[in-house]
Amino acid sequence: MNHHENLKIIVIVGLTGSGKTVAVEYFTSKGIPKIYMGGFAYEIMAERGIEKGEENEKKFRVAIREEQGVDVYAKRANDQIHHLSGAGQHRVIVDGLYSWAEYKTMKHEFPGEITTIAVVAPKKMRYSWLAHRDDRPQPEEISRQRDNNEIEDIQKGGPIAAADYFVLNNGTVEDFHRQLDAIASEIQF
Repeated sequence: MNHHENLKIIVIVGLTGSGKTVAVEYFTSKGIPKIYMGGFAYEIMAERGIEKGEENEKKFRVAIREEQGVDVYAKRANDQIHHLSGAGQHRVIVDGLYSWAEYKTMKHEFPGEITTIAVVAPKKMRYSWLAHRDDRPQPEEISRQRDNNEIEDIQKGGPIAAADYFVLNNGTVEDFHRQLDAIASEIQF
């Protein structure tokens, strides 16, 4: 645990399809570096020659946590944040936080430096967006299964429930951005 001068980290949390990526892309468009927690899984899968795909990813997410600990992605994110901070970066955005263990690991490593924002959207809207997205579209049944897996198996609900701020993503992109800007202004991000 190290304290970094003037370091502020926003961690975006939410269920699949809630708009986390849209929020992260909004911040990165302002020049803020991101750490994509889900990317760690893809990196390790590629290293091991495992193909992408919902079933492979689901099995891998469980297996890697059994193998390296339930907070494996948080530890990797912490390392990257330390690296960015050491290089002079004072603002970082983290895309996704998947479990209560990861939440506690990051909060412990960066006390007072992390703000969590939960992106929430009505289930019907999320499932529709997921079915029609360009990257990895998924049918409603898969979205429902993924919700259950994220809540029951990965315990993603804890970080969402404990978020410092909530952004309701059920209107226009401009409205969504205004909510994010208000939070960023309030925390001097």
